[in-house]
Amino acid sequence: MEHALSTRALTRRFRGGQGVHGLDLAVPAGSIYGFLGPNGAGKTTTIRLLLGLLRPDAGEVHLLGERLQPGRRRVLAEVGALVEHPSLYPHLDGRANLDVTRRLLGLPPTRVDEVLERIGLAGDAHRRVREYSLGMRQRLGIGLALLARPKLLVLDEPGNGLDPAGTLELRRFLRELVAQEGLTLFLSSHLLGEVEQLATHVGVLDRGRLRFQGTLAELRERARPALKLRCDSPARAMRVLVEAGEDPALAENHALRLVPRLPVAEINRRLVAQGIGIQHLGLEPVTLESLFFELTAAPAGQEAVA
Repeated sequence: MEHALSTRALTRRFRGGQGVHGLDLAVPAGSIYGFLGPNGAGKTTTIRLLLGLLRPDAGEVHLLGERLQPGRRRVLAEVGALVEHPSLYPHLDGRANLDVTRRLLGLPPTRVDEVLERIGLAGDAHRRVREYSLGMRQRLGIGLALLARPKLLVLDEPGNGLDPAGTLELRRFLRELVAQEGLTLFLSSHLLGEVEQLATHVGVLDRGRLRFQGTLAELRERARPALKLRCDSPARAMRVLVEAGEDPALAENHALRLVPRLPVAEINRRLVAQGIGIQHLGLEPVTLESLFFELTAAPAGQEAVA
């Protein structure tokens, strides 16, 4: 099986033009696939389509080599998922939360002990969930998704709300989980740093369209730093930059931002030669914002997928 998850022209439209449009996802088996995009890009909509929680207007979803269709959802038994926040019973302890789902799935009681060990909560299984930290609740939610030994695990923003220590622990836990269980992990995030530290493959979603898909190394090659410019005449500077073959855009506080084609020193020389006073000229670190500035430079209707 080459891909654990794939889609063909997957589309779901909502009023106002929102939704997802023509997604062709390709998630290699055994990979950690980071589904990256800003809030509102369509990540959760996509995940709901992948899990059969929403019906697409067009396109196909293939999970573990089988096409997902109404009335033929058997393959979902091999998919574990945590969408948004875990559904837990705060008045019950951790063991009881797992046992409720274990009974519904018809699994042996020993499976609860195995999952508690896997998620690192065996020592806290007797505590009520209302006493758990956010990170512990996230791990318990993932534990619910692991009960049936899935081959594909889908997580929607698992790091949301975690402090740096909790994020680091979750990252370590997920990396070990994939290595030891041999599953495929598909996780969405709006945090570039979180994905960089964990994923082997990345898909970048913006306004419902897939702008990039490939390995993390290929993403880094695409993610050139943006140049930020503050000067005494932004309008004149923009004209000079456009004449030089650049594609500047207005940024906050009357600054200009561009992904430079020319060397920075040459850009500075041309601006100064036109009598423009430079107040700040520097390359910004590659952040999610600067990455999207480059990847979404194409018109909204045009794909920019590698």
